[in-house]
Amino acid sequence: MRILHIAPFNIAGVPIEFVLAERDLGHYSRLVTLSKDRRDYQEDICLELPWMDSPSLRFAKRFVSDRRVLQKRNVKEQIEQIPRIWKPKGWSERTLVAFRDWIWERKVQPFLKEHQLLDFDLYQLDGGLGFLRSGKIIRQLKQIGKKIVCCYLGSDLRLRGVIPTIDKVSDLNLTTEFDLQDLHPNIRHIFFPFNSQKFQVRATENKVLRICHSPTDRQAKGSEQIIAVVKKLEKRYPVQLVLIENLTHAETLDIKAKCDIMIDQLGELGYGISSLEALAMGIPTLTALTSEYAQYIPDHPFIRVDAENLEQKLIQVVTNREYRRGRGIAGRKWVEKYHDSRSVVADILEIYRKKGWMDQEGRFIG
Repeated sequence: MRILHIAPFNIAGVPIEFVLAERDLGHYSRLVTLSKDRRDYQEDICLELPWMDSPSLRFAKRFVSDRRVLQKRNVKEQIEQIPRIWKPKGWSERTLVAFRDWIWERKVQPFLKEHQLLDFDLYQLDGGLGFLRSGKIIRQLKQIGKKIVCCYLGSDLRLRGVIPTIDKVSDLNLTTEFDLQDLHPNIRHIFFPFNSQKFQVRATENKVLRICHSPTDRQAKGSEQIIAVVKKLEKRYPVQLVLIENLTHAETLDIKAKCDIMIDQLGELGYGISSLEALAMGIPTLTALTSEYAQYIPDHPFIRVDAENLEQKLIQVVTNREYRRGRGIAGRKWVEKYHDSRSVVADILEIYRKKGWMDQEGRFIG
């Protein structure tokens, strides 16, 4: 099959991990991002479109966009409509988005032809966006017989919602986030694709245990309480808080690899790529999991915490080296079992076979 991934950014490195696994399994796969991620994840083909994540755009959104869309939270969204549907807040946002689409299309359409990006069999929209907010190009691809898959990665469905013109033509909806299954009437959960072989398991520990926390958004991770608890323990135990923020992905991994304990997040949203990186390094990882999520992955290696027991659970990890090391080793094995990129992609390809999109040899049928 010829598979093209389209994403606003290479979000947490997930889109490119899909691509690399698909290539390993013998398919021709590419990734087109609309702009580069600030954390400098690997790119394949980048359009570098304007007004994607610039300071001026973030400033403008404060005035023209729905404030709810801009406020990330660490609890499950209670929404009035399933799925939540994106629409401009008013005349100002509608006009600005239409103008941006007009500018982008003048660059995107020649780019698609120049790079022969209209000749793929299947288009996976990592984030459910496509090239234009209007969904025009994706609708055109659907009209000429292409398969459209939307893969939602988090805030795209929680806060923004589906793009209605794209949701209407999507042949399959996937999500790597457990809670998003409740936010769309027709969606399948898959595990994050992840390559643990890129990571080495830590063999030693620091005398002063380094406890890292790496929030992309403090409000969405419950960071203020996490920071307060670790700072409190610094006065009683040989521990040190390592706060990892606003760095490139490579810099983040370099620091994380020198840490002994990881705290991912509090709230109701589970775990993400940051947790998987720590587990792949054999670093015991604390995170909040709802009871439903914990039942879904009953053999998980996470040390479950919440706002009430974080301090108690962290003390247990800090004071019990055997427990600490055991959780770290179990974490590495669990990541290899459930999150191996090729296994995740193989499961998706099996869905395609059952739908009659491809034969047993992996050839596209349509």
